[in-house]
Amino acid sequence: LYRKDFPRTYCSLGEDDNGSCSICMGEMVEKTTLEKCGHVLLPLVLDQAFQVKKACPVCRLVYGQLVGNQPIWSCPGHEGYGCICIIYSFPPGFQSVKHPNPGVRYPGTDRVAYLPDSPDGNRVLHLLRRAFEQRLIFTIGTSMTTGMQNVITWNDIHHKTSIWGGPRCFGYPDPTYLVRVTEELREKGITAD
Repeated sequence: LYRKDFPRTYCSLGEDDNGSCSICMGEMVEKTTLEKCGHVLLPLVLDQAFQVKKACPVCRLVYGQLVGNQPIWSCPGHEGYGCICIIYSFPPGFQSVKHPNPGVRYPGTDRVAYLPDSPDGNRVLHLLRRAFEQRLIFTIGTSMTTGMQNVITWNDIHHKTSIWGGPRCFGYPDPTYLVRVTEELREKGITAD
């Protein structure tokens, strides 16, 4: 009963000049008038159209709130909450006088970190943003994982760089992580106050 290929300008009210439904072409014995757009349709046509999408099948005006089937992604140990993905991106550059080897080139890097999209996770996100603005999250040095020198490294504020694997893999679940990172931030002068 639902025609996807109907012309949008078939008629202004949802019924044609002969009194038939512009969607199913059935006779308009009973009519349902949509409140927002004023289109008139057969109740059965409207019910079937709203099962597919809560929108007028003539003009596509949305009725109510559309909810899709996008997968829900949550941090293990923080079920019921989504996941915040932080992307730190640095282009290559040269070390300044505040770095170990001024004038020496360092490669660019991208780092990804995760937080639960919970009230506590959002508080930590706010603190991390402040720490980043104060240039406290990264430094130039020797990588603990690769041994490479003159690279951008973490600066003693731990981040979860994986969703899975627990603390051994720098991931979740890790029930004390948000408390620990809040303490690390406090030790660098970054507090909620």
